[in-house]
Amino acid sequence: MTAAHDDACALFTRLTGREPAGLWSAPGRVNLIGEHTDYNDGFVLPFAIPQRTVAAVGRRDDDRGRILVGSTFAEEPVEVGLDELDRLFPTAPGAHPAIPEWAAYPLGVAWALRQAAAESGAFGGLDIAIASDVPVGAGLSSSAAIEGATASALNELWETGFDGTDLARIGRRAENEAVGAPTGIMDQMASMLGRPDTAIFLDCRSLETELVPLAVAEAGLAILVIDTRVTHAHSTGGYRERRASCELGASILEVPALRDVSVDDLTRAQELMDEVTFRRVRHIVTENQRVLDTVRVLREQGVRAIGDLLIASHASMRDDFEISTPELDTAVDTALAAGALGARMTGGGFGGAAIALVEQDAVASVSDAVNAAFAASRFAAPLLFTVTPSAGPRRDA
Repeated sequence: MTAAHDDACALFTRLTGREPAGLWSAPGRVNLIGEHTDYNDGFVLPFAIPQRTVAAVGRRDDDRGRILVGSTFAEEPVEVGLDELDRLFPTAPGAHPAIPEWAAYPLGVAWALRQAAAESGAFGGLDIAIASDVPVGAGLSSSAAIEGATASALNELWETGFDGTDLARIGRRAENEAVGAPTGIMDQMASMLGRPDTAIFLDCRSLETELVPLAVAEAGLAILVIDTRVTHAHSTGGYRERRASCELGASILEVPALRDVSVDDLTRAQELMDEVTFRRVRHIVTENQRVLDTVRVLREQGVRAIGDLLIASHASMRDDFEISTPELDTAVDTALAAGALGARMTGGGFGGAAIALVEQDAVASVSDAVNAAFAASRFAAPLLFTVTPSAGPRRDA
């Protein structure tokens, strides 16, 4: 058990005066490569991380069809009737949820799960207390971890019988329609389907997955996360604007999604669209190809050979998609100068974290170099830690 488990239990008892029926947890994720390709029906290669969100959940003694959610990062809990969920959600595009945004994640899951199950579930009132050690706003999918932990608990207690892919779809619907964040399904699939020492090669159109061994430790390497502490939010304008540009590009090219555009099509694309839209399209098309190339290289040569692909991915996000920040660029450039085999920002951008593939015995020296560079640039001190590909959701107690 972790501090997050203890915190969730303590909060549950403080809110309800009793012990929870169980503890469910789900991980955050690192995306090794494939950024913003998910909502373009493309390819991604994420993995689940050890940091997890915990939901302490119990049925209500005075069950009047109500659900209460509390969180260690919110001052007050939120309580609503189950029959109110259809009035609260969906959230109108561009609007704020009718309840505090943090509560829209778990309550949005409850809403989407009830709708998906129709009348087949044993729906009843619940109390939920949430705690997490996934850094918030770091691009490590703290939101999908909340959704995964909540969905796993409700799936069991409400006896809805959904599998991991079903629950990932429910989590995405909660994020898209309850919270109002226009994300794809990568984060939820990575959290729900995570396996130790393995990345998940996901086709975001078909939702077909393949497990790709990473063998990072076996290769004498480590994956260093550099959380810049510049927080981001997917429901804000920059992410939405990038998605709109991608949809415009697909419309101009008369294809269902940018997944259907190849690198060979980029010359024609440049002739048809303005410069900004073209650069957005070029990132998606080349990033999809980089994911395919990374999977091939991992299988044929191993993790030591993917560094250049990570570097090219960051350059594309910085220059074509324009979602990097000075802090992220400093993290990547400094890690590479200090000996990292490859590095890139990870997540939706506009802040968050970078990852660096480093020798195990160089983690300390690369970290020291990054800390020094941030101090010299007068940036806030970053949070640095290593991650290993880890397991998906589970019941812990």
